[in-house]
Order: sequence, then C-alpha cells, then structure tokens
Amino acid sequence: MEIKSKTTVSLVLGSGGARGLAHIGVIRWLEANDFRIESISGCSIGALIGGIYASGKLDLFEHWIRAINKVDIVTLLDISWGKAGLIKGDKIINTLVELVGDQLIETLPISFTAVATDINNEKEIWINSGNLFDAIRASISLPLFFTPFDHNGIMLIDGGVLNPVPIAPTFHDKTEITIAVNLCGSVKRKNAPIEEIPEPEPEARSAPLREKIGRFLQRFTQPEEDDSDHDLGAYDVANQAFETMQSAIARQKLAAYPPDYVLEIPKNACGMLDFHRAAEIIDSGYEKAEKHLGRMLRDPDTEGGRLYSWNIPLKDAEKPELGVPMPSPTIELPD
Repeated sequence: MEIKSKTTVSLVLGSGGARGLAHIGVIRWLEANDFRIESISGCSIGALIGGIYASGKLDLFEHWIRAINKVDIVTLLDISWGKAGLIKGDKIINTLVELVGDQLIETLPISFTAVATDINNEKEIWINSGNLFDAIRASISLPLFFTPFDHNGIMLIDGGVLNPVPIAPTFHDKTEITIAVNLCGSVKRKNAPIEEIPEPEPEARSAPLREKIGRFLQRFTQPEEDDSDHDLGAYDVANQAFETMQSAIARQKLAAYPPDYVLEIPKNACGMLDFHRAAEIIDSGYEKAEKHLGRMLRDPDTEGGRLYSWNIPLKDAEKPELGVPMPSPTIELPD
C-alpha cells in the first residue's frame, strides 16, 4: 500500500481506562506525519478522546489532563447512593462540558461513532447522532464503577463489554486506511518496583467518605503484577475479570474484522485510573506510533501491507485472514 501525503484515516480507539490517554499520543503522531483523520469509532475512553478530538478541542483537554493529580481525580467523583454503581459521573461530564463545550455529533467536522452496550437487550449500540457528551457518558459507563446511563429508558453501559475495539462502524468509510488502537494488549512484564502512591494532601482528608473512596481507587491505580503472593479483594477480582474478558473479545474482533494497522498497548501499562500519569501515558502512545506506524512510512509492505504491533508475535494460525468482513447494521438510539 502506498502511503502518501494527507492519507485519509479511519481511527478506531479502544477501551481501557487511563491507558486510553495513549490515544492522544497516537493522534498527535498521525497529525505530525501528515495523516488526515476523517472518521473515528471509539468506546469508553476511546469514545471520550475521539469525541473531544472530533469536536476540535483536544488541545484544551490535553492541557487540562496533563495538569491533574490524584486529589483532582477524587474531587471529580460524585458518589451514587444507589446500587447500580459507585459514581454518578455527572461531575466529570459537567467539568468536561465546561472545559471544551458540547456539540451535536452530526455537526462535528469528523465522522464520529461512540459504542455503548444495551445491558437489558444485550446489544451493541452505535451512537452517531445527538448530544456528544451523552454519547460519551453512555460509552464510559464501566460496570460497578459508573452508574448506567439512561437514554429514553434504554440502560446503557460501557461499550467495551461487547466490543472493546469497535472496528465495524468504520466499514462504510471512504478513507484510505483503518488504524485501530487496542488497549487490551498482552501483559508486559516489568522488573521495576511499583511506584508508591503518595498520601493525599491534607485538604483531601476533610471528608472521611472521600478518604475512603481514595483508598478504594488505589486498587485501580496500580499496574497489574503477579498477585500470587497476596489475596485479591472482590474489586480486584472484578477488575481483572473485566480486563481478561475485554482482552479475549478484542482478539476475536481483530481476527474477525482486521483493520489495516493495529497498535497494541499492554493492558498493564498503567492502572485503570492512573490519569495523574497523563504526560507519561500520552508520550508513550506517541512513541508506540513512531516505532510501529513509522515502519509503515519506511516500509509500506510491512506484513503484506498490514502491521500488527503485538508485544508477542502472533502464531500463524492466529493471524486474521485478509478479506472483507460482513458489515453489521448501524444501531441508532431513538430521539
């Protein structure tokens, strides 16, 4: 495949918590190398980053996210007193709307689809019209953590439950290549010790409930390591089970609907809520794109025109066969 100036791209941004900040780095690399992103499909954090980029406000968001710390993260959490999830999510969404503004998806300069899950009807939902941050809020509704998003009686949760790398919404795009970023990559073993989590600032301790929440969130701000030497708590098990499920589904989706190029971020690159490490994660996404997508520019025939940036080589039997997959119908939410 010949890669030329202003190559048009359909960008697929997967789910994976704070690892999704690497999406920003990938986008920055594509911009720096003269690619033109014309379509974005994303779920969970991929929908958040993709939607903000499609709205033209990624610069504002990146400046903000690079500056936040752990205390800031805790202050953005609004507790839900119901049983459907720990966090309502209104405060986070309202903060983002105030920061970058809200728009209708159909008016965005870049085609955008957010993927969520209809939990009652067990269906994947593609949201490509209506309020941008309603779509984002639905797509990021991580089970147990965020409460589900009620859209006209349809209860929506995280799109990663059914499709952590939503390639299908890009099938009808007229772009030249499709690039997918999978945040559910193979575990990368690390020899470095885990960084200690500093104590919260004194002002963060004013509310005992918020302090308890902070301790709970620490479970989600550590990279996955070998847990054979200590007991796992219930939330540790739930978190790791969800990550394992997403990894398996992601591999199946990529095998069934192979994009032109895949970047894979190890699922233990950082903790789910390590947003205070934004600068490091964003930079690692850029470096990952430079290392692997840069090969696409230097050698367009890499892997027969398709590049798989896995941490471990795929066995021949696991490599997806090239071909045109059968498109799935677009599902739109009622107004």
